[in-house]
Amino acid sequence: MKNRYDVIVVGAGPAGSITAKTAASGGLDVLLIEKRQEIGDPVRCAEGVGKEDLKKHIEPDPRWIAAEVKGSKILAPDGTEIKMSEEASSGKAGYTLERKVFDRALAQQAAMAGAEVMVKTRATGLLRNNGKVTGINAMYMGETHEIKADIVIGADGVESKVGRWGGIDTSLKPGDIDTCAQFLVSNIDAGEYSMFYLGEKYTPGGYVWVFPKGKNTANVGLGLLGSKSGNVRAITLLENFLKNYMPHAKILEMVVGGVPVSGPIKQTVTDGLMLVGDAARQSDPLTGGGIINGMDAGKMAGEVCIKAKEKGDYSVKTLKEYEDKWRATIGKELSKSLVVKNMLLKLTDEQLNQLAHSLKGIDTSKMALPTLLPILFKRNPKILWELRTLFV
Repeated sequence: MKNRYDVIVVGAGPAGSITAKTAASGGLDVLLIEKRQEIGDPVRCAEGVGKEDLKKHIEPDPRWIAAEVKGSKILAPDGTEIKMSEEASSGKAGYTLERKVFDRALAQQAAMAGAEVMVKTRATGLLRNNGKVTGINAMYMGETHEIKADIVIGADGVESKVGRWGGIDTSLKPGDIDTCAQFLVSNIDAGEYSMFYLGEKYTPGGYVWVFPKGKNTANVGLGLLGSKSGNVRAITLLENFLKNYMPHAKILEMVVGGVPVSGPIKQTVTDGLMLVGDAARQSDPLTGGGIINGMDAGKMAGEVCIKAKEKGDYSVKTLKEYEDKWRATIGKELSKSLVVKNMLLKLTDEQLNQLAHSLKGIDTSKMALPTLLPILFKRNPKILWELRTLFV
């Protein structure tokens, strides 16, 4: 490592790698660091993405595509099924990835664009000068380093320390985070659709997902809202789900982690600092999905880094263009999802069943969720009254 760069990106997930690639492609001197010794491992993700959304950033490669799915199915507590086609679900479905390979491919793209990539390198604090962030303290191979930069990007996930060190409030209440557990299982027929099981019957304040990964394997996971967890553990609920619905499944891998479902935080930039991805709470509060949002935000952040370099101004005044841009696009969708999530949390399993039954006779297979919601609202105004502002 050198002791100075134009941009330092902390965290080599999809958001961090796209930020680094974009900034490096614009001629900036970029350092991308990852605290783990292997990029992409361990996986803490359901690994589902939409085809068209993904193609905006990288050409699909069979090496990191585990399976293609035809669409998605939402199951009410009583088993009533709502099926949506691949075209309608493209923002959430399409491919199930091999994140261990995918994340490395994105980091490789950043390296090929000119970024320097360092693994097993942990940020331990921020450097400051007159209140402005001017770099990081880092630990590499047991040695401490001071590395200066014009801009530091925090792409260090839900547990982000970079934002907190920078004076940004990244705290999460129990109702703002899902505790998640996921098994990679084999010996099952996972089908060709991503499955979503809704209701307290399965998990309080979350859902169960089944994402096919080909060759009789699937990611089977569960999210449990912190404010509703009580003494229940996500992994216990997931074990119960497998026992009841997939009794012959064999567990190959296990992963646990947290997903922010808070919606956008109030601030993602300060002088010399920007946050992207889960560190900026850019994951969807309804689905928990964050890969594409993180990549989109990373591209915006990288482009603003280039403009800041051209101006020679790294203050919040210049960097705020990133915040304005992502809030006008990603942020709007996150705010809508938050309204829907908060409403769904109030519904009983019986009400969820009623919503599913109300779609009887309607072909939902060509509909996207934004098209489906107004129909549900029209047929169930009393249950969904809180959603009325979304359709005005």
